Amino acid sequence: MKARFKYDDIVRVQPGVIIKSRPGERAWIVGIFENRPQGEYFESFPPGVVYSIEFEDGYSTEIHESDLELEVGN
Repeated sequence: MKARFKYDDIVRVQPGVIIKSRPGERAWIVGIFENRPQGEYFESFPPGVVYSIEFEDGYSTEIHESDLELEVGN
């Protein structure tokens, strides 16, 4: 699958996402998993691209592409 976002894009976590991903907050793309590694962790995501994102305070997590939107003006 082709990634919708690229490294260093500024994104926002979609409102209503109920995980530790901080809905509505701004973050940067710091990793892209188009071909995801095997294992239980990545199997917990739906099919598609998974990203590593980092928030302004340095906290980072992985999130599915469908849970992100490009920051306006980016």
